Amino acid sequence: MTAGRPLRFFAYAWGEVSEDLAPTQFESVKRLGALGFKVNPEMVLAKDVDRLLAHYAHVGARRSDLGYDIDGVVYKVDRLDWQERLGFVSRSPRWAIAHKFPAERATTTVEAIEIQVGRTGALTPVARLRPVTVGGVVVSNATLHNQDEIERKDIRIGDTVVIQRAGDVIPQVVEALKERRPRGAKAFEFPQVCPVCGSHAAREEGEAVRRCTGGLICPAQAVERLKHFVSRNALDIEGLGEKQIEDFYSRKIVREPADIFTLRRRMSAGAFDLYSYKTKPDGSRALGKDGKPIVTNKKSIENLFSAIDARRQAPLPRFINALGIRHVGETNSRLFARAYGTFSAFRNAAIAARDRDSAAYEEMLAIGGVGELVAQGVIDFFGEAHNRAAVDRLLEEVQPQEMIAAADAESPVAGKTVVFTGSLEKMTRDEAKSRALALGAKVAGSVSAKTDYVVAGADAGSKLAKARELGVRVLTEAEWLDLIGA
Repeated sequence: MTAGRPLRFFAYAWGEVSEDLAPTQFESVKRLGALGFKVNPEMVLAKDVDRLLAHYAHVGARRSDLGYDIDGVVYKVDRLDWQERLGFVSRSPRWAIAHKFPAERATTTVEAIEIQVGRTGALTPVARLRPVTVGGVVVSNATLHNQDEIERKDIRIGDTVVIQRAGDVIPQVVEALKERRPRGAKAFEFPQVCPVCGSHAAREEGEAVRRCTGGLICPAQAVERLKHFVSRNALDIEGLGEKQIEDFYSRKIVREPADIFTLRRRMSAGAFDLYSYKTKPDGSRALGKDGKPIVTNKKSIENLFSAIDARRQAPLPRFINALGIRHVGETNSRLFARAYGTFSAFRNAAIAARDRDSAAYEEMLAIGGVGELVAQGVIDFFGEAHNRAAVDRLLEEVQPQEMIAAADAESPVAGKTVVFTGSLEKMTRDEAKSRALALGAKVAGSVSAKTDYVVAGADAGSKLAKARELGVRVLTEAEWLDLIGA
């Protein structure tokens, strides 16, 4: 079946190459076409903003006639050397931006509003809709985001609402048509308790989200945390997906991350098997939910065990991300892994940083990209005794790998902590930080006793003064460039 599908692609970018295909994006794609790859004939080279917008309108008008779905166009800086200089923010390039087409819309009726509880305890209202087709897809659910959003749009059960697919993907409610509202429709009352575990649902000052305070006792959070733990961006355990996690949790086989790594031992000891059963009316059991097994045979079970064992030496950034610490995703996990090098150092720093006057707290805030909100999320996580105990049990099964810098070990600044302050003349602050990170240095946001170099540009202020106070070596921009051989 797959072989019979006419799968094709447009070449528009490239991976690792020994040398640039051409000096510009446009010429590089043209060269890909000359090499035999299929390239998109709609691509144009625009010299000004008016030409960009004209092409946007041209493609938008022909959108329905194309042989594939699109949701907008992408503008890119043409010169590759400028692309390299502009760089990335997390995974987003500074040299490209998407210009989306207006989302397609439809009207339907809100039949119910239900509350879902996520892995962080966030209570999210979801509108259950009378199914309607929007942009070729049947939509029956749409997020209402939070309590403020419902009140701002005044959405009630029974309302006729306008639906659109944001970015042609995520369904959202645009507005309620109040002139078509049924009589007696009451405003939705947001729950004060978690609908799953009954714990108080608190709303922190300044936040739009209300959260369950049940923590690890809340089944909704426990299951979602486990799903996140095994997900692609976390430990990425192949063959252990959402359905398996839900099944294992409901049967009390897996209740916390460490349980995943003891499955083989416990099954060998006869504690359970990895098949899912349903009970028939006569009391006999049939394999699987509705007769369908979760794990089908011994080979599948062995493959699952092998996939689990392959994650016993987990990369440190993935391990930190997998823990589900609030405000710590992929990007911040990498920052912490690079800053501390080992999980034990990261954990010890988080525990010590509970004292706001400590050097540990100051050093955590000195990590470039880490602010008080992120630091507090880490401190709160390791401040809970049950979290520390769960992590201890996990560490009996998994050994997070030490973070090794990808830079040349012979770099003069590899492993050094650098702080940039003041206005630089030869490059922007972001360029200087990116260059330092590429050479294996750690870039911090504030000066501490552990800082190795402070690079001071024009108008350097308090950071320079603190460096002198602590005896940290201060470099001019020229001295820094000379040090790194730039």
